[in-house]
Amino acid sequence: EISGLVKDHQALRPLRLRELRVTPGRVMSLGGLDAAAAEMFVHLVTGGALPDEGDVMLFGTNTRHIPDAGAWLRSLDGLGLVSHRAVLVGMLSVLQNVAMPLTLDLDPIDPAVRPAAEALAREAGIPEAVWDRPLGQVDALLNLRVRVARAVAANPRLVIVEHPSAGLPRGEVAQVARDVARVIAARGSALVTLTADPDWAAGTGGERFALAPATGELRPADGILKRLTRVFGGSA
Repeated sequence: EISGLVKDHQALRPLRLRELRVTPGRVMSLGGLDAAAAEMFVHLVTGGALPDEGDVMLFGTNTRHIPDAGAWLRSLDGLGLVSHRAVLVGMLSVLQNVAMPLTLDLDPIDPAVRPAAEALAREAGIPEAVWDRPLGQVDALLNLRVRVARAVAANPRLVIVEHPSAGLPRGEVAQVARDVARVIAARGSALVTLTADPDWAAGTGGERFALAPATGELRPADGILKRLTRVFGGSA
């Protein structure tokens, strides 16, 4: 839950968000946040940054009241994040990267967790033929699927997906969005996607909102996204 949020992040205007409540299983897309605002949104939700005004509640805990680093890490247990800023290791194989949330024994992958890593890879739509390929040699689409597999490895209660379609082939966006929504829905997790891409928002389904930066209001965005699709054909 977010209420009365204001955060100065050295942009043209502060990030404002009057009210947002994400309930279990809710699926929603938020437009109107550029890359810098989306990054700050994630930092605020995770407690990595605190609001200048207002409050952020993650799984019932106000991020202002997290007492120490250990409590902060525990507060993130129910959160999955799909972001281009999340660390992947290009020299490791695709499957080793998928397995990273499950084990530190990656060379070879711990036999006790390999079946779970393989199941995650299959569920995320990663072909077995590329499992042993270095991650640095795969395209943006497979890279995103790896990030999705990692984000759901611990069966999170909430998944935040940050500008996922940047760099993807336009013809693939809707299908991969449907795949991502399917993987997350299978766990009963809530899904919040930060995107200005109408094709991605349509693929994941759920509610669509656009943030009014000056006021922090979230407005239903279906009509806006349809107009953008007709005029521009979609953007990340």
